[in-house]
Amino acid sequence: MTTTSGVHEATDPTTIPTDAQKGRRTITPRTVLRYVLLVLLGLIFVSPLIFMIVTSFKTRGEAAGFPPTWIPDPFSTDAYTSILNARGTPVLRWFTNSLIAALANSALVVTTAAMAAYALARMEFRGRGLIFGLIIGTLFVPPVILVIPNYLIVGELRWLNTLAAVIVPTAASAFGVFFLRQFFLAIPEELEEAARLDGASPLQIFVKLVLPLSRPALATLALLALLTNWNDFLWPVYVLFSPEMQTLPAGLSTLQSANAVRYDLLMAGAVIASVPVLILFVFLQRFIIEGVSRSGLKG
Repeated sequence: MTTTSGVHEATDPTTIPTDAQKGRRTITPRTVLRYVLLVLLGLIFVSPLIFMIVTSFKTRGEAAGFPPTWIPDPFSTDAYTSILNARGTPVLRWFTNSLIAALANSALVVTTAAMAAYALARMEFRGRGLIFGLIIGTLFVPPVILVIPNYLIVGELRWLNTLAAVIVPTAASAFGVFFLRQFFLAIPEELEEAARLDGASPLQIFVKLVLPLSRPALATLALLALLTNWNDFLWPVYVLFSPEMQTLPAGLSTLQSANAVRYDLLMAGAVIASVPVLILFVFLQRFIIEGVSRSGLKG
């Protein structure tokens, strides 16, 4: 009798958790605290961006007023009208220069880094480890040290005051080689061996097999290279002289002296410079997360 009761209790359907109970997540104070902290951190990181956008729609007096306000009163677009129509500040030309330079430099970085990384990841040749070590060693060299040598080289090539001066010198990226090499190492070699047995050449394997499988890493590197070139300030100041050839970061810095620190103009220019970056990040964030996570699977 006891045995029967025990079996009955063990098979009682009321004691078996249903699918809804299995999928139900228990909300604990620790979970609530975690989400509260995440929301607070999100607000801390987003608040400067929000304040920049808000300030760009303020009047000149309100933008410089203290204490600062979060809601423009009145709502004004004078900053955008002034900055886009001023003859001494061709913002649209600066925007175009930055876009051309960033896209061209990003394409060169991805191309050179992909070829070098694949050779270091898959090809066997003498001195491969030494070459890779030297490439990684350049990451520890401060970029400012290379300003004068690069300036002399660009001057000899007669690229001063041209967009080539801000596109070509940084086309070889040591970080890009390291990043893509780690990703290529995570690709199973069996796929390449199968393609080789089918008669594919090394170039065909690289172009038709490896590169399509590496889209997340390539997109991540392309975006990082674009952001680096887009935000570069020091180098364009040295090699671009005329106002028409300036890029956005270098050109916007002239607003402080030309307009006696017009905060509304500065914030409007910053919004114009930020919009393309935010749009790219929204569309490429899936590839960025996948590329960063997969690049460290094997090293």
